Amino acid sequence: MELRPYQEKLSTKGVEILKQKKIVYYCCEVRTGKTLISLNTAKLFGAKNVLFLTKKKAISSIQWDYDNFGFQFGLTIVNDESLHLVNEDFDLIIHDEHHRFGAFPKPNKMAQLFKKRYSHLPMIFLSGTPTPESYSQWFHQFWVSDHSPFKQWTNFYKWATDFVNVTQKRISHGMIKDYSDANEGLIKRILQNYIITFTQAQAGFTTSVKEMILECEMLPITGEIIKRLKKDLVVRNSEGQIILGDTGVKLMQKIHQLSSGTCKFEDGTSKIIDLSKANYIFNNFKDVKIAIFYKFKEEFNALKSVYGALLTDSVEEFDNTDKCIALQIVSGREGISLKNANYLVYYNIDFSATSYWQSRDRLTTMQRQSNEVFWIFSKGGIENDIYKTVLKKKDYTLKIFKENNLHNLK
Repeated sequence: MELRPYQEKLSTKGVEILKQKKIVYYCCEVRTGKTLISLNTAKLFGAKNVLFLTKKKAISSIQWDYDNFGFQFGLTIVNDESLHLVNEDFDLIIHDEHHRFGAFPKPNKMAQLFKKRYSHLPMIFLSGTPTPESYSQWFHQFWVSDHSPFKQWTNFYKWATDFVNVTQKRISHGMIKDYSDANEGLIKRILQNYIITFTQAQAGFTTSVKEMILECEMLPITGEIIKRLKKDLVVRNSEGQIILGDTGVKLMQKIHQLSSGTCKFEDGTSKIIDLSKANYIFNNFKDVKIAIFYKFKEEFNALKSVYGALLTDSVEEFDNTDKCIALQIVSGREGISLKNANYLVYYNIDFSATSYWQSRDRLTTMQRQSNEVFWIFSKGGIENDIYKTVLKKKDYTLKIFKENNLHNLK
């Protein structure tokens, strides 16, 4: 098996940057083959023992690419959550879905461990959504390396002094500093020698994504619970279980859950309250092989109670049977292909722009002309408002590829 010509060219360009800067960041749209590009870059770099960090569901796909394209260097593939168990020595690190290190103003624990262990090593970063919500997400993604172009700023707060218009925003318990308004132009000028962008259109994809919103009528009891919770901030059922919305964040979360027919109580248990959405999906996509994304765990149980044995959460079983598949958005949005589905159906929606961009492209292949995506929103529910909020966030990712003005193929 051979790489596509553009993958060869990208990896050749990337290894030049890696040798010079010790970091190369492939900001390539999903399904363009970032895994193969990074593995070929490692080969051209002359790496002997490579650590590839990714998500658990993507491990088998990466191993398949490594085995079938004849790479000879040593390769260890683990998910981020298992990083603390790795004890070998490596000469190159590849980190998939690197946007997960973009938290600010403080780095997340995984980024801190990654930096502590491997900051001295050359690194390849991969992401199709490098900065989905703010350009401030760049800082800690490079901070994990001793070779960061931002290394003179020892922490985010010092960096923000020069790169961020710091403002104030109100949250439920008062005012806090808002670090999201970063200086796009200044950051790009510094990062342009580290980053390679590549789009699906450049790769030859002609797939279009068609999104449709369908409204589902929920049971009257669902609306009654939401109305009472908004009024009293607490609802107790006949078994004594409590739904509490005593802060703005908790109230929104509970309304979000209830709008799709489930709820988690204060005692930690959860319950299906309304099967309307699960029944709606089953009846409207009957005898069609679909992939379903849900947000809250109890929603899978709702789907399973309607679909029974016709539903799986295994990609392998989905690919080899006539069953439909249901995956939680965050765990299923990256590193897997759902190309065997006729349609992608969202039982619920996540607030994350990363979830929006990554998950809706799981159907895409070079040959596919159209991805049909259906959002199932409850009538009068909160989902449509969340959808509008997420669409505003997506501009940060759109700009990366629309302008395509960092390191492009010549």
